[in-house]
Amino acid sequence: MSSPASTPSPTSSEALPFGRLTTAMITPFRPDGSLDLDAVQKVATYLVDGGNDALVLNGTTGEAPTTSDQEKVQIIRAVREAVGDRAKLVAGVGTNDTAHTIECAKQAEAAGADGLLVVTPYYNKPPQDGLRAHFTAVADATGLPNMLYDIPGRAGVEIKSETLIALAAHPRIVAVKDAKGDLAGTTKVLANTDLFYYCGADELNLASLAIGAVGIASVVAHVASREYRQLIDAVVAGDLAQAQDIDRRLVPAVETIMTKTQGAIMVKAALKLAGVIEHATLRLPLVEATAEQTDWLTTDLKQAGLIA
Repeated sequence: MSSPASTPSPTSSEALPFGRLTTAMITPFRPDGSLDLDAVQKVATYLVDGGNDALVLNGTTGEAPTTSDQEKVQIIRAVREAVGDRAKLVAGVGTNDTAHTIECAKQAEAAGADGLLVVTPYYNKPPQDGLRAHFTAVADATGLPNMLYDIPGRAGVEIKSETLIALAAHPRIVAVKDAKGDLAGTTKVLANTDLFYYCGADELNLASLAIGAVGIASVVAHVASREYRQLIDAVVAGDLAQAQDIDRRLVPAVETIMTKTQGAIMVKAALKLAGVIEHATLRLPLVEATAEQTDWLTTDLKQAGLIA
């Protein structure tokens, strides 16, 4: 078992594997559904300019289920070209097939990724022994640090605390993107490992940071990077009142983006409203936001102070 984690507050962003502020980045498409690498680079630059230490590419918000392995490599290379070494690039490589995940991990490493996001295998609902074997095999396959993605709402199975504690012994399993919403379970893992936690549920960002998460892997940060940077910095500085104020001001944005329909749909609509992307195209089975959803989004983003 790894040694217990120290209090995260004095830890500099540079000393963390993926910094503190990370956005799970969208994948822009042209109106015909083809990959728009120019827009990919524009969004990446916009996010890094907004204070992101790292970008998660080819995740669920990046519509990874509908992009090919070749497109995923193109995205990593395009983002690296755009942002250079100003941000770490964490490549989503997880599938529900261990052999395919290993292949994707090796391709991401060769393309220049700095780390891997490995989601719990979905749909086939493996037992915990299977999860341990899967994550270990992927971590063994490259020299990159791994962030495990615990999201039972999508995967159908959780990574239990005992499994995370066991996996923390692997030298390349260094972090968790936590979208499980089990703060007590997170505390248990933090108390028994040196894993770095990144909150993967925007509604729990402040709560997760308060119990010891070192950062966030956000969807809403597409339009609130500067605000989340300020929130994180306030927590690190011990200014809970300022962090609470920012967190509460962002409630309308979190609710409209994460609860009105699927997150990638609303984030693309939000980026279009903000003038960052020209097209809000998604690949089926996802569809663009309706006029009613866009009206809700506009109202709530204005209320949160994120658009004029």
